[in-house]
Amino acid sequence: MSGRAATARLTPSTGSPHARILSVGSHLPEQVVTNEEICQFIDSSDEWIRSRSGVVTRHRAAPDESVVDMAEAACLVALERAGLQGSDIDAVLVATLTHPYQTPSAAAKLTDRLGATPAAAVDLSAACAGFCYGVSMACDMIRGGSARHVLVVGSEKLSDFVDPTDRGTAFLFGDGAGAVVVGPSDTPAIGPTVWGSDGSQWDALSSRSSWVEYRDQERAVWPALQMAGQTVFRWAVWDISPVARKALDAAGIAPADLAAFVPHQANSRIIDAMVKQLKLPPEVAVARDISDHGNTSAASVPIALDRILSEGLAPSGGLALLIGFGAGLVYAAQVVELP
Repeated sequence: MSGRAATARLTPSTGSPHARILSVGSHLPEQVVTNEEICQFIDSSDEWIRSRSGVVTRHRAAPDESVVDMAEAACLVALERAGLQGSDIDAVLVATLTHPYQTPSAAAKLTDRLGATPAAAVDLSAACAGFCYGVSMACDMIRGGSARHVLVVGSEKLSDFVDPTDRGTAFLFGDGAGAVVVGPSDTPAIGPTVWGSDGSQWDALSSRSSWVEYRDQERAVWPALQMAGQTVFRWAVWDISPVARKALDAAGIAPADLAAFVPHQANSRIIDAMVKQLKLPPEVAVARDISDHGNTSAASVPIALDRILSEGLAPSGGLALLIGFGAGLVYAAQVVELP
């Protein structure tokens, strides 16, 4: 080995000391679907759906409205609120499980639509935890120096992947998108992320067939979502609340320090149980977006976050605990300073 090769060193990458969420935007399709409409296809009732899930209505995308269309609408709002343009973005992360193409990514098309080329573009497959995964990755990218501004988007058209006759899932899910711009900060504004997975429960919430099975097997069914409801419910109630507590501890924050709690909108009973286990004071604003929008998977946290801010339920500069959890089973949580 030559002396030159032995002494060569890589130039270190330098980024911002910290990162923060600069803005939030969301988009919901125009069509609103009631429980009564859902019950035309399943043996259920408005009363049962409300009591079991908290869902009253959900939004449904038009047939020609795509995951990318909804993501674009949400991103344009977030960019405008941040005072930025697409050309200011260095990376686009799209959390989705319903982009109907194996490849290329929704993020690549979205980047072009926004005028953000040649920003890095990638889809995140972490189901309902995908947005919180994206916030963590964006924070690390900015602090590591590989990006200055990152768009993190959750966008879902679940109506394409839900069987309207499946009594266990048909009433739960809605369509929509939410986005944030993450940028540099002189002070800590995104706390450490507590995340992980439990692949031993991989089949608790999954597609009911693979694309290969759908292609090759004569009686294969469309790969709609299927869920072992009680398994997912017990996991979310008993295993995810400790994750939220760990995220608070990692950020050096007590429940009373929070202005808002924004959990994934999976089920109103899960949210109630988490609030109780975390012993949140009554003055902490709790996102309960599920009643109007249903479970929008990766889009649920940013949509709920935008609503809390838009309705003035929590102040700019206040602290919010975000947590996403879902198929995989995967989870992620962090405390953030509100834009």
